Amino acid sequence: MTMSYAALCSDFYVNAKLTSRMELPRSREPVLELFERIKREYPKMAAFRRYKDELALESGQDDVPHRWMAIRSHSVRTGIVNPETEDQIHDLHRSAAEVCPYYLSISPLDVESVEILFGFDLAARSNHDTIVASALLDGSPLAALFDLPNATVRECQPLVGLTLDHGLHASVEVKTRSAKAGAERPDPISLYVTVRSTEPVTDLKHLPARMDMLAARGRELVDTLAVPALLIPLREEIASASF
Repeated sequence: MTMSYAALCSDFYVNAKLTSRMELPRSREPVLELFERIKREYPKMAAFRRYKDELALESGQDDVPHRWMAIRSHSVRTGIVNPETEDQIHDLHRSAAEVCPYYLSISPLDVESVEILFGFDLAARSNHDTIVASALLDGSPLAALFDLPNATVRECQPLVGLTLDHGLHASVEVKTRSAKAGAERPDPISLYVTVRSTEPVTDLKHLPARMDMLAARGRELVDTLAVPALLIPLREEIASASF
């Protein structure tokens, strides 16, 4: 399935986030010890970077797949860009769920939420909002807006939030960007499918299994809804708009 995702978009990525209620330690010892532990498992993640609001460990920008981990005041995030195999999609996320709580002193009571995001980027040179409106709203009741005299689409970024089960929520979002004149590579239209669990964690040993559950539910939404109903129509509209 990974290869079929890659064939449908410019970039495919999967991010995970563990959010804590209390502020996470960002002092030298726990952060460096955690990053060293992750680096031993993923040797190409060797670049330690400081940004305004986070500390990050990353692989090289040209590495495929590209992996990263970032620590903010109340969250640990991980990501993989363009995984090449099924095993690569969630291996870093599972590793983070297993070790981060112990290095960063996160207790079960401290876990506010856990989430997985599936992201798809589609490079598009034409007006993003027009593409989204034509691909996803044409033929719907909302399409009547396009028939208003002298009206042009200024913004079209659909976002739908869902409650799947108690403590389990999902969102599907299409994100557009303004075209930059003369840009060598156009900015992408992005499709995000996010599944989040706010169910209390009773034991840190259950975090990897929770990640697996979120990944499975996310893949179900991606395969049954996002790809056929959103990604493919967007891709086809981009192709037709380029001629």
